[in-house]
Amino acid sequence: MRDDEAIACPFCGEENSILIDASAGSQRFITDCEVCCRPFEVAVQCEDGELISVVTGGE
Repeated sequence: MRDDEAIACPFCGEENSILIDASAGSQRFITDCEVCCRPFEVAVQCEDGELISVVTGGE
């Protein structure tokens, strides 16, 4: 199952949209802000194909 999630950039605070495949399990990845272009980490926790939490972090 794929979920479209709205997350806030930890640097500029603007909303970004990311696509998460909950069937892939928990994951960590780096993405760039669609507004300020700074990279930040996204940590996704999934369990049994369900999205549990999405946490963002910057440097």
